[in-house]
Parts: sequence; C-alpha cells; structure tokens
Amino acid sequence: MIEVTVPFTFVHAADLHLDSPFKGLTKVPDAVRDRLRESTFSALQGLCDIVKREKADFLVLAGDLFDAADRSLRAQLRLQRAMEEITSLGTQVFVVHGNHDPESGRQAKLDWPQGVHEFGSAGVECRPAYSRNGELAAHVYGISYPTPAVTDNLALRFMKREGAPFHLALLHANVDGDPSHDNYAPCKLDELASAGFHYWALGHVHDRRILREYPHVVYSGNIQGRSIRETGGKGVYVVSVSESGSIDMSFRDIADVLWQETIVSIEGIDREQDLKNRLLSALDDSRKDAQGRPSLVRVRLEGRGVMHERLLQPNVAEEWVEDLRESLGAPEETEAWVWPESIVVRTGGLLRLEAIAEEEGFMGELIRRGLSAVNRPDMSKELLEEAMEALHKQPRIREWLDARSHEERAEWIRQALELSLSLLRDEEAG
Repeated sequence: MIEVTVPFTFVHAADLHLDSPFKGLTKVPDAVRDRLRESTFSALQGLCDIVKREKADFLVLAGDLFDAADRSLRAQLRLQRAMEEITSLGTQVFVVHGNHDPESGRQAKLDWPQGVHEFGSAGVECRPAYSRNGELAAHVYGISYPTPAVTDNLALRFMKREGAPFHLALLHANVDGDPSHDNYAPCKLDELASAGFHYWALGHVHDRRILREYPHVVYSGNIQGRSIRETGGKGVYVVSVSESGSIDMSFRDIADVLWQETIVSIEGIDREQDLKNRLLSALDDSRKDAQGRPSLVRVRLEGRGVMHERLLQPNVAEEWVEDLRESLGAPEETEAWVWPESIVVRTGGLLRLEAIAEEEGFMGELIRRGLSAVNRPDMSKELLEEAMEALHKQPRIREWLDARSHEERAEWIRQALELSLSLLRDEEAG
C-alpha cells in the first residue's frame, strides 16, 4: 500500500491503431468492410464515453495511437476531436508514441487542446497530474519512440521524482520478451517492479494482462481487435486509487466488432446435415456472446469421426464457409451480423495413425516414418523443408516457415498422413 491523500481515477488505454486498414480479408461484403474500417473510431468514441461516465481525472495512452508512422489525416482529425471532447470535461491526457506511430512519422500540423501532453523521445519526462478539483494526484512519466524500431531498454531511463503521492510510468514495451510481439524497448518485469513506481501503464501487447500488483504492471491491450489473432473483448482499464493507496481496476470492453473463434466437434456425426446443424448452432452462440455487436468468427473443427476424411477433400472447408455465409444472410440486413471468417479443420479419423503404423506393407511404413517426424523436432523440420523446397526459395515464405513451432509442423504432418491414407484407400477401393 501507499500513502495517498487525494483519491483519484484514471483510465489506462493503449494501441488504438486508428484507421487500421484490416488487410487480408477476401470475399467480404461492403457492409463488413465498412464496419471494420470504422470500428477503431467507434471504439475511440467508446473510450470518450468511459472517461465521461467515470469522471476520470486523467487518461493515459500508452502508444500506437495510430496504425502507421505516416498517420492518416482522417485518424489525426478524429483523435483531435476526441481529445477536445475529453479535455473539455477537465480531464488531462498523457500520451506516448510507440513503434507504429513514432515521432519520425509524417504528421499534420494540428493543435492539441490544452490539457493534452505528448511525451517526447529525447528523454523521460515527468508531468504533474491533477484531480478535477485541482489537487496534485500523481506524477506521470513517459517517453516516446523516435523511430519505429527501438531496441534500447527504455525502462532503465525512468527515475522517480519526489513531490507527489503517486507515481505512474507510461511505456510502450515488450516485457520479458513476449515472442508474439516485436521485441521493442525490451525490459524485465523485475526491473519495472523495483523502479519505485506505483503503476506501469504499458502498451504494445494487444492482450490485456496484469503482470503484477503493488506495484501494478499492466497491459490494457488494444481497444479493437484487428484480426482473428485478437479475439474477444477489447478495451481499457478504469483505475481508482483510494486515500489509503489501494488500487481498484475494472476492465471495460469497448470493441465495436468482435473477432471470435468457436470450436465444433465432429464426434458422433455421420451426416452432412448434422454437421451443418452443429455449425449453425455454434455461430448462433457466437452471436449471443457478442451481445448485440457484429462479429467475425473462425470455426475450428475438432474431434474424431467419420466426417474427417470428407473434410480433408479439396475445397470442402471453403464450400462449408460459403454455405454458412448464405445461410446466415447478408450482413447489411442486421446490425448484429455474424460473418464466418474461415473454417479450420483439426479433426482426426476413427482409425488412429498409431494403429495403422503397426501394419505391414507400404501404408504401415509410410505412417511409421511420418509419426517418427511428428515425435522428433529435427525430423519434422527436415521433412517439411524437403517437401516445401520450392517455397523456401521465397525469402518471406522461408522466414514464416522457419518461425513455425514443432507443434505446428507436427500437426501439418499428421494431417498430411491422414490425407495420404484416405487417398490410398480410395485408390485401393477403386
């Protein structure tokens, strides 16, 4: 606990990625594309509404407010209006910029309203944060990225300045080397915990995470998911600090469009109609989970059953996706639409590969060799490199393949074995 004489509330947000282009979507209707393109701005308005509703004393934004270093004019103008709305209520705003929106990026010459402070990149600054009645509530510290790729440990530059009852550090960084994010401004949790600050408001990682309490080290996550890798609710933390120094945190979901993944089992199914019914039921559950918001859903088929071999046939998964889209109706016909993003097949056949591997003959030998690669990382890597030799000539594809884990490679090999087995048995039967 800490000695705090002024109770106050602040909102911690990060990774707004305003005007994100949502690349890579194919065969998407205009209604889906338009809603996605506007979603980051809708989430921004949700942030404004939270600040107003909670009567927050100040707002901290932990980097990547914009999606690109050369910020779109549209995004800059919308953010300016949002800052005007927030500061008109007497709420201060403190901003750092990260790898997506560094100082070196092209910016329009716009004036931020009084009450907004952007931290520069020359060094860590300390600024006073006041409650709405004018009392000093905290010192807020921050530093922005000068360029997109910052590999220095910026956390080591933070030094607490006495004179305030609470100290809040604002940083865009990768704590303890999260492999799913670029290792920018790398630092260690122990370094943050021992630096003397009461709250580290972090950005960069798009999942909300409370890494530690007292002192608090927190990722608020982004405010709007941008792909199927960013599923579920997205939003901000409302943080209230009491007179005694206790910290109460409440997450508020402000995402305008949800990305979801739902799992459907094929076990016990032997007819396509039964599978269709199960798929539609799962998507209806996703619609309910979205609570009136539109959502893009990836269906993951799992389990073992007689449908497995049929699902492995060329283009079958894509045909199921098209049928689901037609069955659910056009997105423009309803506000809370569900758009099936894709179907991923991770099923297995009723005959286990391990049992077939004990058989004599070509199929048994094929499965035995394949399973050996599944169980050995060196063999799985070598087998896939041999199978994908032509693709390895493309630098970006080679980089992506080399980054796959053994578990991913093993899954691919198992699927290839089951498909090969299915094709060989079809040929024998013919």
